[in-house]
Amino acid sequence: MNANELHVIFGTGPTGTAVMTELLKRGKRVRVVNRSGKANLPAGVEIMKGDAADPTFTREASKGATVIYNCTNPPYTKWPELFPALQAGVLAGASAAGAKLVVMENLYMYGETHGKPMTEDMPYAAKTRKGITRAKMAQDLLDAHKRGDVRVAIGRASDFFGPGAMDSAVGERLFYPALEGKAFQCLGNPDMPHTYSYIPDIGKGLVILGEHDEAFGQVWHLPNAKAVTTRQFAEMVYAESGHPLRIQTAPRLLVRGMGLFIPMMRELGEMIYEFEEPFVVDHSKFVKAFGNHATPLDEAVRTTVKWFRENPKPAAA
Repeated sequence: MNANELHVIFGTGPTGTAVMTELLKRGKRVRVVNRSGKANLPAGVEIMKGDAADPTFTREASKGATVIYNCTNPPYTKWPELFPALQAGVLAGASAAGAKLVVMENLYMYGETHGKPMTEDMPYAAKTRKGITRAKMAQDLLDAHKRGDVRVAIGRASDFFGPGAMDSAVGERLFYPALEGKAFQCLGNPDMPHTYSYIPDIGKGLVILGEHDEAFGQVWHLPNAKAVTTRQFAEMVYAESGHPLRIQTAPRLLVRGMGLFIPMMRELGEMIYEFEEPFVVDHSKFVKAFGNHATPLDEAVRTTVKWFRENPKPAAA
């Protein structure tokens, strides 16, 4: 890639922002796209307002792009209804521009793994609404690549954390209580090993995929620090925050019961299996091809605690 190439990012959430940051480090031209047309952006970054589910708009937003990154993420309770159309819109834009397309995915399509480490060739066995949606979307992407509609590379990551990462199992629901010395409400069994993905590492991994033609037509698990138990992860966060760990577990029955009244808890309830068994990502394929850029976990936790300390939780209205 050269500095004059245009890189277009759909989505300005934590992942899209991490991709933008990594591209700017490399001196690239960047255009970001979101619904509001507003974001806190460095000088020189272009922003466009529009609906990524609208192919007419995405074709316009993608003009001139060399690489496009799909970091869109609809409301968690509306994935089956909204996510496929967002992906189709970005696909249309990338195809019209003749651009390479790098897509951010999670691991829901694999379903329950019964403790087996996840590899890219693992079959899609999801039985949940969101997992089935993810599996179909992933297959659609690979089919589009095989047809020659667009060159696609898929990067996958686990539950994420990092500066600005609020809406996650280990986002604001862990870091703010740790800073306040309050209890962390933990889903499932905190003593199961679990891979957690650091947002800046996700952004760097997606950019690396976009830089290598050999990455396209394939799925890649992005590098992560070594898996630890959720309890160990939380202990690191609380220690960095200056407080002893306080943890309260929310088992399946409690989450399912709350889901009868709270839509978000209903959505979390169907994914709680991730926290009831070992949930470990094998990223050796990426490391063998492109190297390991995973940030050490203690460093990643320290940086994230610092960000949450400098960005206090908004006062309740």
